[in-house]
Amino acid sequence: MKGGLLVDDEFIHGEETNLTVRKTSLFFSGDGFTVYDCKGSLVFRVDSYGGPNNRDTDEVVLMDAHGRCLLTLRRKRPSLRRRWEGYLGERTDGQKPIFGVRRSSIIGRNSVTVEVYAEYECSEYLIEGNFGQRSCTVVEAETRRKVAEIRRKVDASTNVMLGKDVFSLNVKAGFDGAFAMGLVLVLDQIYGDDYVGVGEEQVHPSAVDL
Repeated sequence: MKGGLLVDDEFIHGEETNLTVRKTSLFFSGDGFTVYDCKGSLVFRVDSYGGPNNRDTDEVVLMDAHGRCLLTLRRKRPSLRRRWEGYLGERTDGQKPIFGVRRSSIIGRNSVTVEVYAEYECSEYLIEGNFGQRSCTVVEAETRRKVAEIRRKVDASTNVMLGKDVFSLNVKAGFDGAFAMGLVLVLDQIYGDDYVGVGEEQVHPSAVDL
């Protein structure tokens, strides 16, 4: 698949796609997500996977709107660089990962490397920016072409920037939206919400403000 990992062709589009990602808990980083398209329809979801001790969990599962497992993200242990691996569908014993994610530096916070394995072209992507501030760009390592972006979301009706539990995921044409959302889940596990402020406005997305 040229231009992005193929998890499910339903989530690869011929034009740019803007998704709204909403954390489903305000108390624990990584408790869950719901993801909506520009019409307010549910696209992806991640149910609670660990509560207050979620940093000790090993797996995160990305599902479509109907609860079908698309990706399983698994922490690779031991790993000083917080390595994660992605498996197609519901992971089974002996199954090989289709991509791996690792922090580029133990100390630095601003660069993550994504390796796509085997028949998926063995390509590489870089995630640059600050996930805690909801400001990241996913680029092809070789060409520097942008394939996805994570940005703070502004309510179009009030021009007010929303809290960091609601943000935008922009997926470029031809790139796998499920793969992009899988990367969001890994970033949330690696970095969490270190910079989310208390008292920021929280708004449930609707078809009007998506």
